[in-house]
Amino acid sequence: MTFLANLLTFILPLVPEIGDIRPSSAEMLFAGDAMMHDGQINAAKRADGYSFEGYFDAIRPYVESADYAVVNFEASLGGKPYRGYPCFSAPDEYPRALTDAGFDFFLLANNHILDRSDRGLHRTITLLDSLNIPHSGIYHDAAARDSLVPSVVDVNGFKVGMLNYTYGTNGITVRGNAVVNYIDLDRIKADIDASRKAGAELIALCIHWGDEYKLLPNASQRELADKLTALDVDMIIGGHPHVIQPMEMRRGPAGKPVLLVYSLGNFISNMKTDNTRGGAMVRVNLERDSAGDARVGSAAYSLVFTEPPSQGRNYRLVPAHESANPKAALFRKNAEAIFEKHNRGVSADSLFLLYSRP
Repeated sequence: MTFLANLLTFILPLVPEIGDIRPSSAEMLFAGDAMMHDGQINAAKRADGYSFEGYFDAIRPYVESADYAVVNFEASLGGKPYRGYPCFSAPDEYPRALTDAGFDFFLLANNHILDRSDRGLHRTITLLDSLNIPHSGIYHDAAARDSLVPSVVDVNGFKVGMLNYTYGTNGITVRGNAVVNYIDLDRIKADIDASRKAGAELIALCIHWGDEYKLLPNASQRELADKLTALDVDMIIGGHPHVIQPMEMRRGPAGKPVLLVYSLGNFISNMKTDNTRGGAMVRVNLERDSAGDARVGSAAYSLVFTEPPSQGRNYRLVPAHESANPKAALFRKNAEAIFEKHNRGVSADSLFLLYSRP
């Protein structure tokens, strides 16, 4: 035998079969509340429908660079008449604008999902399904929930269970068979267990909670975060306050890394209250340890800002550091002050500077 043949004879038995080779890293991206207010609807109106051209051009390369991108779709698709606050029904063209921007998965358990009652909920599901947009948090009925939960997605070889819950639906209740995932620890635990049994290596638990316009989590959020951490989740991603709240890398059972994001704030909106014009995205690096077990490796945030229409241009979501709007500077100052003081192990994402563009 030649030297090379001898070497191969020694090495090949040590190499796993091709089917067992798994990627050692992947990246997920989570964005905050994708709103649709009256101002946005009016600006998007065209003779033949609604256009969101230019909405996400400035951040699309960054979103697309992730292996899997998730957004909180905070509106119903209840059909015409399209309306914003207080009872949202976004134009049918809006979800396609988000997928064109690079988003792969929609979160639907939020306080506005029943704004057009059961009919709006059912129509939202039907329209997203027709567009082949994966989603979580609401269901046509209990049987549909049983067939769709757990939802385990493939993120570049990492199996991630996607779970989504809300504190409530603004006092509007389901009238028929529709199902909304409300926060219930027993149900959450059962869903986590089912996700693990279905092959989920990691659990991303996305939750609608907290007090609107508050830059720090309340006692209920902190208490629930501790309980969810103890349930062996890997990512806790929060929304609803419409402003950013702190993020931290903490330790779960057996010292496993857990990413906690109390609130990503608004992704895009027409809100004008202080700190609501901007929001955060969080980029999460998934990795494998020496034994091949999946875990959260690191996380980093990026700040975005919604610029209103001007000179015939539509609303635009831009990197906050690139906006000349004075309110963007104030948003950045306040957000960075909160993150600098309260974040633990989550810093600004240097990659955002490479992918973003004016």
